[in-house]
Amino acid sequence: MSDFKPKSSQEASTISVSEKATADVYEKRASDDHLPTFDEARTKRLLRKMDWNIVPFLSLLYLLSFLDRTNIGNARLAGLEGDLGMKGLDYNVALAVFFPWYVAAEIPSNIMMKRTSPSLWLCIIMMAWGLCMTLMGLVTNYTGLLIARMALGLAEGGLFPGVTWYITLWYRRHECGLRMAIFFSAATLAGAFGGLLARGISEMKGIGGKPGWSWIFILEGIATIVVAFFARWIINDSPETAKFFTEEERVEVRARLKLDRTSLADEYHIKYFYAAIRDWKIYVHMLITIGIYTPLYSISLFLPTIVKNMGYSNNEAQLLSVPPYVLGCIATISGGYWADRTKKRGPFMIFFCCVALLGFILLISTHNPHAQYVGTFLAVSGIYPNVPLGVAWNGNNIGGATKRAVGIAMHVGFGNLGGVISGFTFRATDAPRYFTGHGILIGTVSMSLTLSVLMHLYLVRENKRRDAEMATKGLTLDSYTEDMKTSEREKGDYATFFRYTV
Repeated sequence: MSDFKPKSSQEASTISVSEKATADVYEKRASDDHLPTFDEARTKRLLRKMDWNIVPFLSLLYLLSFLDRTNIGNARLAGLEGDLGMKGLDYNVALAVFFPWYVAAEIPSNIMMKRTSPSLWLCIIMMAWGLCMTLMGLVTNYTGLLIARMALGLAEGGLFPGVTWYITLWYRRHECGLRMAIFFSAATLAGAFGGLLARGISEMKGIGGKPGWSWIFILEGIATIVVAFFARWIINDSPETAKFFTEEERVEVRARLKLDRTSLADEYHIKYFYAAIRDWKIYVHMLITIGIYTPLYSISLFLPTIVKNMGYSNNEAQLLSVPPYVLGCIATISGGYWADRTKKRGPFMIFFCCVALLGFILLISTHNPHAQYVGTFLAVSGIYPNVPLGVAWNGNNIGGATKRAVGIAMHVGFGNLGGVISGFTFRATDAPRYFTGHGILIGTVSMSLTLSVLMHLYLVRENKRRDAEMATKGLTLDSYTEDMKTSEREKGDYATFFRYTV
C-alpha cells in the first residue's frame, strides 16, 4: 500500500479522502486477484489518456533527433562540400563517423536512464545534441565537421533505445507496437519535413555571412534546445509518479503490467545484464536489425542525391524526396496497428522486407526514372515500418525490465552500425545509377528476410513445445498461481509460463 502514497505533503493535500478510499479498494482487489479491474470502455479511456500524454512529445523528440542526424544530406545539396573543400570519400566519412559514437552511447545511456530518471536523462541528452547541432553550423573546415558529427552521435545515441524501453514501462506487450510505430513515424516525417525545411532555409544564404547549409544546422539545433528546455517538466518518469493519473488509474496500470509481464523480475541487478548478453535470440535480432538499418540510413542520407541523379535539379530533388516519406509514414503506423491487433510481428516484418526488396530491385534494374522513383516509394514504405516492428518484436520476447533494457540497447546499437555501412553505399564514383549501393541493400534486406522467417518458425515451435510440456504436468497458463510464477521470476523469458510473440 505504501507504494501508492504521495511522496510529499503537497501531493497529499491534492488527493481527496474519497479518492484514497477508492484507491485502497482497487489496490486490494488488484493485489488479491492480480487482475485489472477496469472494464473495456474504461481501459480504452485509460489508454487514450496515456497516449495523449506520452506519445506525441516522444514523437517530437525523435523527429528532431532524426532531422538533426540526417539533415547533412540536405546540406550537401546546399553547397556543404564545396564550402568545406570536401572531395572524394570525404562526405561518406563524415556520415560514417557519427555511428560508432552513437552505438557506444546506447547501452550506458539506457543504464543511466534506469538509474536516474527518464525526464532528467532525456533532457540532458537533448540539450547536448541540440548544442552539437548548432555548433555544426559554425564549422569552417572538414575537420570541424567530423568532430561535430562524432559529438552529435555520442549525444543522440541514448534517445531511441531509451524511449523504446520507456514505452514498455507504460504499455502491455501487444500495445507497444503501435506506439513505437507512431513514435518512429516521426523519422519519416523528418525525412519529408527536412526536405521542405531545407529548401526554405537554404534561401538564407548570405545572412550573417553564413552559407545556406550553415543555417540548416543552426536553426534546427536551436529548435532542439528550445524543446529540451521544456522536456524536464513534460516527460513523466513512470506510471507511479505520473501527474495525469488518479490513484485508481495508477493501481490499474500497475495491475495490467503485472499481469502482462507474468510477475517477472523488474528490479536492477547485474545478473540480468549478463542474461541479456548470453541470449542468442537477441543476437539474431541484432543481425536482422543491421540488415534493416543499413538501407534505412542509406535512404535517409542519400535519397535527395538518388533522386537528383534521376535527372532532376537540386531544388526539385529536395521536394521530390518528400512524397516517399509520406507513404512510409502511413505504412509504418498501419504496420504497427495491425501487428498489435493480431499480436504478431514476424509475418509483418517478412511482408515489409519483400516490399523493400521490390523497391531496390526497381532502382537497380531499370533506366526509366519514373520506375526508379516508384522504387523509392516501395523502398521507404518497406524499410521504415520494420524498425519499430523489429524493436517491438525483440522487446516483447525479453522477460524482465533490466534484461529488456539491455537487450533493446544491444539490438538498436548493433543495428545502428548499419549507419557506418550506409555512409559508403552510395559513392559519388557510382553515380548516377549506384549499382553497388542498391546491390548491397538488396543483400542486407535479403538477410533480414531470411532470419525473420527462421526466427518466426523457431518461436512458433518453442511456444508449442512449452504448451506440450505444461500439458504433461496437467497445467495450463490459466492454472498457474502467482506463487508458481514468482518462483520463476528471475528466469525471464525462459520461465515455463512465458510465451513468445511470433
